[in-house]
Amino acid sequence: MTNTITFEVAGHEPVTIAIRNGVIAGWTGRNMDAVQHHIDELKAIGVPPPSTVPLYYRVASSLLTTDALIETVDETSSGEAEPVLLDDGANLYLGLGSDHTDRQLETHSVALSKQICAKPVAGTLWLFDEVADHLDEIQIRSFIEENGEWVAYQSGTLASIRPLADLAAGSPHAEGANRLAAGTAMMCGTFPVLSGGVRPARKFRMEMEDPKLGRRIEHSYEMKPLPVIS
Repeated sequence: MTNTITFEVAGHEPVTIAIRNGVIAGWTGRNMDAVQHHIDELKAIGVPPPSTVPLYYRVASSLLTTDALIETVDETSSGEAEPVLLDDGANLYLGLGSDHTDRQLETHSVALSKQICAKPVAGTLWLFDEVADHLDEIQIRSFIEENGEWVAYQSGTLASIRPLADLAAGSPHAEGANRLAAGTAMMCGTFPVLSGGVRPARKFRMEMEDPKLGRRIEHSYEMKPLPVIS
């Protein structure tokens, strides 16, 4: 199945990518203490630890969306801001996405909890070659809305995530040096929650900033919960 999305590319013409492979790279922290912290905070809500680190989950390509509204089952899911690698067969791009995950289902199966939720992505990409020499400086932040106010939820730089080229090389869709198979989109891991633990929120906002080139990508979306009928 192919999911075709047109993205803006900073400084270049838009690109239309026919996405055929969806991958979620999990437990990708460069610092194993930070990885263990994330494992522990998820364990606190009943999520079993991973079988290996890092771990590559397969998800349907149709889950990726640039829409500002996603539908979920109940109100038990939440977002995770992550760098995203996309390859159209001609170029590798860096983007921003949210590995939106059903936290209740996650206690039963991490793979199923990821497959059941849409994966929001920002509508703008950067050419990977333009940022490859300073990836560790790139910053990602996320915010959730609580009681009508935006609250800082995550913050970090790509220096805390394993080198993206290494993650690409370990992917089930690796294709040569620093490349993925054409039509592959891979989320590359997230950052620990700043405070309050992993928790659902109807509105999620994320941003990725490149201080060297003075560029920023932003995206926000809202979760529309569907009733649980039994």
